[in-house]
Amino acid sequence: MSARLPAFFLSLMLLASCLGSMARAANLQISPVTLRLRADQGAAGIELQNLGQAPIYGQVRVYVWDQQAGEDVLAPTQQLVASPPIVQIGARAAQTIRLVRTGAAAPGVELSYRVLIDELARDDGPASTGVDIRLRYSVPVFVLPAVAGSEALGWRVSRKDGGWVLRVDNRGTRHAQIGALSLSTSGGAQFVISKGLFGYVLAGRWREWRLPLAAPADLSGTVAINAVINAKPVQASAQGD
Repeated sequence: MSARLPAFFLSLMLLASCLGSMARAANLQISPVTLRLRADQGAAGIELQNLGQAPIYGQVRVYVWDQQAGEDVLAPTQQLVASPPIVQIGARAAQTIRLVRTGAAAPGVELSYRVLIDELARDDGPASTGVDIRLRYSVPVFVLPAVAGSEALGWRVSRKDGGWVLRVDNRGTRHAQIGALSLSTSGGAQFVISKGLFGYVLAGRWREWRLPLAAPADLSGTVAINAVINAKPVQASAQGD
């Protein structure tokens, strides 16, 4: 069964791992934060490092990551298997989660997954003195196609339900990671949408976001777009309507 997520959910997963108990959040480090596997690569690893003085317990789950009707959708999968699925990382210790592809064939298009790592509560731990917030990390995993490709983006800004939305179509064969996004109108108005990670558009998919703009904002006409796409600065334009 697939799970349709709110438009902002996946973008906030990694951020949420830094909220709540700040000391505990600082104790767990994950590397790398994004995985890219070659078409002929059968396995890769994610290292979890516990910098704290107490053990950390966690559950690891893998999902196919798709985008349907402009939103992110996750579905459980066995195409990519995590081992071990349950982890116990001792104080000042590290553990590697091994991700193994069960299909040997090189993909014709880029495959996308999300690895969710959830902290588990300890039944034998000390009594909580406040709100006990568990941490979640979400690691994107991409399997590159057999033939190298690139993103190919089309942008559109439009009115919807009393606000402005941005739609990005990716007609390419590679995902687009969008960051440091700003918009400028022909009238000289400038809007900084995001100073960091804004979101992803998967290969052959489209994604839609509601823009965090005040009601009087007017994006009609030609809108200039400045963004960082896959770590490279890009300039584009969209027609607002």
